[in-house]
Amino acid sequence: MNTRTVSRQCTLCEAHCGIRVTVEGDQVVRIEGNPDDVLSQGYICPKATAMGALHHDPDRLRTPMRRVGDRFEPVGWDQAFAEIGRRLRDIQRDHGRSAIGMYLGNPAAHSSSVIYGGLLRAVLGTRNFYSASSIDQLPQEFAAWRMFGSNVLMPIADIDRTDRLVILGANPAVSNGSVTTMPNARARMKRVRERRGSVVVIDPRRTETARLADQHIAVIPGGDVYLLLAVLNVLVAEKLCDEPGVRAQCSGWDELADTVSACTPEAMAPHAGVDAETIRAFARDHAAARSAVLYARIGVCQQVTGTLTHWLVNTINAVTGNLDRPGGQMFATAPVDVARYGKHLPMAHGAWTDRSGRYKSFRSELPVAALADEILTEGPGQIRAMITYAGNPVLSTPQRGRLTAALESLDFFVAVDMYITETTRHADFVLPPVSQLEREDVNLLFPVFSVRNNLRFDAKVFEPPADGLEDWQIMARLITEVVPLRARRISGRALNAVFERLSPTRLAALGVAAGPYGVLRKGRHGLTVAKARASAGGVDLGPLRSRLRHLIGTEDGKVVLVPKDFREGIAKLLADLADAPPAGADGYDLRLIGRRHLRSNNSWLHNVPAMVKGKDRCTVLMHPADAGERGLADGEPVTVSSASGSIRVRLEVGDEIRPGTVAIPHGWGHGEPGVGWTVAAERPGANVNLLHDPALVDPLSGTSAVNNTWVSVRAG
Repeated sequence: MNTRTVSRQCTLCEAHCGIRVTVEGDQVVRIEGNPDDVLSQGYICPKATAMGALHHDPDRLRTPMRRVGDRFEPVGWDQAFAEIGRRLRDIQRDHGRSAIGMYLGNPAAHSSSVIYGGLLRAVLGTRNFYSASSIDQLPQEFAAWRMFGSNVLMPIADIDRTDRLVILGANPAVSNGSVTTMPNARARMKRVRERRGSVVVIDPRRTETARLADQHIAVIPGGDVYLLLAVLNVLVAEKLCDEPGVRAQCSGWDELADTVSACTPEAMAPHAGVDAETIRAFARDHAAARSAVLYARIGVCQQVTGTLTHWLVNTINAVTGNLDRPGGQMFATAPVDVARYGKHLPMAHGAWTDRSGRYKSFRSELPVAALADEILTEGPGQIRAMITYAGNPVLSTPQRGRLTAALESLDFFVAVDMYITETTRHADFVLPPVSQLEREDVNLLFPVFSVRNNLRFDAKVFEPPADGLEDWQIMARLITEVVPLRARRISGRALNAVFERLSPTRLAALGVAAGPYGVLRKGRHGLTVAKARASAGGVDLGPLRSRLRHLIGTEDGKVVLVPKDFREGIAKLLADLADAPPAGADGYDLRLIGRRHLRSNNSWLHNVPAMVKGKDRCTVLMHPADAGERGLADGEPVTVSSASGSIRVRLEVGDEIRPGTVAIPHGWGHGEPGVGWTVAAERPGANVNLLHDPALVDPLSGTSAVNNTWVSVRAG
């Protein structure tokens, strides 16, 4: 039998580890790490091995599906697009452009097809655009925008050269980094220690990452902001910063000193759950390190203080001299250098709001917390149709279960997805792209946030079926159908022909050629996509280098240490401490946080048998002391309740979590009727987002606060 091996990347998470896919005939027989990959160097996690199972999954859709009554039937592409175009044009004609809403899910960013998702949103002209960003990263973008003048300038932890790595609310031993792409994070952390550096993890749980660290600081959920305020207080009060150097790079030193003057370790310790001496020692050790970096991620983002905490992370890096220097926070020089042009992108903050007036737009989208109400609330501006692309917001966003009813109430719903999911089961049409192994790609987003500059090519393993379409081709067809017939200068067929010549790979080739390493700047020795395609594991473009002064978009060209709204936010936060109700006053006496497993990635992989085998992973993790107080035993079913709802899961007792805190993974809840995931339905789990209040958001960015939810746990 014909056997061949193709080198490409696993695209299931941000790490995009290099893999070698071995095929016999039309079957994937082995997936292994690619030792030639310039970023992952042979490392893969178990998820990479799932790509073959995803490709062969009998539940994966291979043809468009149209709803007929309470079931789906196959339909041809041309017929599907014709009806979709007619229905969407009619809705916009009768109810206005914003009557169509659009949701872009996390997986869309894992391919360059996201470019066409953005084009579709622009053609729709709707204000009702939502994405997974407002559940996982807008606080980082907002802090970057206010401090550096561009939301693209989210700093990267230069892990490969740092002497001190501090990780807050992240678990890179499992995730391999996010907004700091670091494949094989375990080995990278080990190398920090081998060069006599140190690794510190700040997290309520002793995570897989914390087990590899020199120190674990078990902060109270939501206590990060108070811990960091106290650290800054020590740095300023004990004059541990190079004040002249800080003033040269940053503006607002005096305002910063005033803002944190009352935030002594003694004052903040009860709210951080960390004793004052530990805070002082942490600040002194950080200031004394030759190079040091704080890295924070989703556990910090998903709090009401998400933006303020990320601001404090960036600020501590800046005042200790670790911003834009090797071993600290840095900015990549990507093959298509989006960071250089980010300051010219309009953020449109507050340019419009949802109809309640509560949620402001940011980078031309609204927070997903507003989505259910914008569908269910009648009146002018109501969403009457939806397009979702590679997202499952029914499971991944807190909507008190109302999003199911909202999607059912729509006049029309189109989903671009490979499966009938908890979300797409409500659609009128489901348009499936070909599998990840049936398309080639050059991802241009993740090199912007990689720990080493690089360009890698994703080769096709299989030729797609003759009637199969890639994500970008589906988006392009939707674009041509949405444009009203009378507005078309050329026919839809001709428009499609134009788009076919502008595939994401061709667009990437143009961008790379014109980029900082490209042939248009460097001559014949410059970088091209063809060179990446011909390489065994991509092109290594070297370590990160200092470049913030060329990228910064603030008025005076300096880092803004204390944006006015952030200072006001801290003042309110501190004032509210005196009025905070006592813990457990309303019967909810445990703080709920999230949790991630190595074999899981949101809701995608629960239909792959190898990814869900073994013991139940949708459990509530509780400290033995808390379980004993409640008379609960490991493995028994329990009900977890909040002011928003209840779910039933099994209890897992373990001392790796702080007392008073419980953890439940998200992405589960596959027991709904009509879902097309056979394996996942056998291990349904529960949807943790039913416990979170959709109205509880970070007031600056609008991001949903799904960490630090008060809950109770009882038997049964």
